[in-house]
Amino acid sequence: MNRRTTALSAAVALAASLALTGCSSSSDAAGDGKPELKVSGAFMPKPVTDMAGGFLTITNDGDTADRLTSVTSPISDDVTIHETKDQKMREVKFFDIPANGKLSLARGGNHIMFMSLKEKPEQGDKVSVELHFEKSDPIKVDLPVEAANHNPQQH
Repeated sequence: MNRRTTALSAAVALAASLALTGCSSSSDAAGDGKPELKVSGAFMPKPVTDMAGGFLTITNDGDTADRLTSVTSPISDDVTIHETKDQKMREVKFFDIPANGKLSLARGGNHIMFMSLKEKPEQGDKVSVELHFEKSDPIKVDLPVEAANHNPQQH
């Protein structure tokens, strides 16, 4: 059974790699040992104070793990990444993004923290951020500002 599972996993990985090669927007071929990062589900709940949280998912379709090391944004000079463990929040230096895996930053869990906002964005605005990684080039993302109680996991 173990050999069959391994063979099936290898076949699925090969098929996914071939499919990604056909639609890749980068000049690097899939499976070249580099992270292949894509961001989805990004949003910021409308801030009610001078602090805000940011949430998104980073998917790595590459064969190499990477790390989210920092986030920058024109809306704040103090943007950090936080983990939530045992209902306590603490700043971390990085988040791992596994090879062929994903990093989810979601309400009640790991997240981006914006302190001392220079302005309070309103629902419908977009907040620009730049994600910085250990191996990959930075990725610019616009976080749509949603209602303060927005939680996509409840939909």
